[in-house]
Amino acid sequence: METGFDAAGLVGYWYRAQDDYEVGREKVREYARAVRDSHPAHWDEAAAGTQGYAGLVAPATFTSIVAMRTNRPLFEEVMTGYDVFVHADQVFEMYRPVVAGDRLRTEVELSAVRRVAGKDMLTLTNTFTDATGEVVQVSRSTVVGITGGDGIDPGIAAAIEGVVMSGLTGEAAIGGTRGGEVEPGRRRYSEVSRTRPPHTAVRFDDLAVGDELPTRAFTLTRGDLVNYAGVAGDVNPIHWNEGIAARAGLPDVIAHGMLTMGMGAGYVTEWLGDPGAVVRFGARLSNYTVVDAVSAGGVEFGGRIKSIDARTRTATVVLVAKSAGRKIFGLATADVRLAD
Repeated sequence: METGFDAAGLVGYWYRAQDDYEVGREKVREYARAVRDSHPAHWDEAAAGTQGYAGLVAPATFTSIVAMRTNRPLFEEVMTGYDVFVHADQVFEMYRPVVAGDRLRTEVELSAVRRVAGKDMLTLTNTFTDATGEVVQVSRSTVVGITGGDGIDPGIAAAIEGVVMSGLTGEAAIGGTRGGEVEPGRRRYSEVSRTRPPHTAVRFDDLAVGDELPTRAFTLTRGDLVNYAGVAGDVNPIHWNEGIAARAGLPDVIAHGMLTMGMGAGYVTEWLGDPGAVVRFGARLSNYTVVDAVSAGGVEFGGRIKSIDARTRTATVVLVAKSAGRKIFGLATADVRLAD
């Protein structure tokens, strides 16, 4: 359906969050709990120190909560031609681990718009830099902009306003101009993730293409979804309100895509033994995990080694995530560094 809204004309729209985000020790623990990641480096400073971290290390997808805050002005004040957004794809590039005490400056850019099957696919790029000006992490989120008539109730926007937390405001931002503000070629990217000796339990010489990771299953309840929504700042009520989920054309409340991705990242780092050894993690969100009010939902993760690189001592892991027999990830991969 044509929206009459020229999203493609906004490609290059950029702004920077006015305030830095300070990574707190307890926030790291809260997020690790929300994504069910029990690695000691997220919880115990002494354990983090034995792996060379200056503080608790944040889980691989932690910056998604920073992006949730800083992207809100783009959705609420600029991308006003849509009633709802659905997360479709997410990629994280890690240049150094995020640790408690970091102050992250965030830039937001609408970097691409594609028209697929009559819908707009919008890619937002978040660049996170530290106090020295080095890039710590880059994330790219692709969402589908949906309007009434695209299989959802036309009244969904008004219905959402009636159930979300009142007084919610977007992150203060500076910039807001098209093009010319971001100069990626002049940025300094941290080398830590590519030079720091990994402390992995898995050794490079012990891996072969085709090796399989042990499977792991998680149970998800409505309580887990509400907890994640609060920790991550995700206000979308399709994750906790049956009425809004139905208006959006869903069978019931569904788990957040970033919750399942966070669980998938934790699944990989638990196998690795070192959360800072992941240098890239991405997934296409092709289906969803239904969590009804009576019986809990569930996700089972598996993985295998797709490729190895002897020069860089790295491997690419392909992840499979299933819920109720359906694959919830399309292509999902993690690039990891391994101890010798």
